[in-house]
Order: sequence, then C-alpha cells, then structure tokens
Amino acid sequence: MEQSSSQRSLRVLVDLNRCQAYAQCCFLAPRVFELHGEEALWYDPEPDPAERERVLRAAAACPVQAITVQSSGGELQ
Repeated sequence: MEQSSSQRSLRVLVDLNRCQAYAQCCFLAPRVFELHGEEALWYDPEPDPAERERVLRAAAACPVQAITVQSSGGELQ
C-alpha cells in the first residue's frame, strides 16, 4: 500500500552559507524553522509529515532558495 504524500517522511536541508536570515521560513513553518539571535537558523531536518504543506510553502518563499525538501519517495520538492 502506497503512502499518501501527506504521510511520507520529509527531509529538509538548508544551505546555511546561502541563507540570509530573512526568516520567511520561520513565519510559514514555525515548528520546523526557528531563528536564534539575528542570524542563526535552527531547523528540524526530519519534520513531522503533518508539517509537509508548511515546509513546502516555506521552501518556496525563501528569497535565496536556500531550502531543499525531499520526501521519503525520493522526489525533490
């Protein structure tokens, strides 16, 4: 039985060299991304699948495209 896209595990990778701390991801997926201080980004590399839509919106909103999302099926988001 195939998992629905909302149940597949996610893998998040942030290029911290590219990240400029605009914090759009923090507003859109606060359970996954958190800014510490003015520039240090903390993120959950394997967020709960329930956060899928928020994580995808956060990745799409990143002005410098520093966020990559991959699902357990291997497809890149």
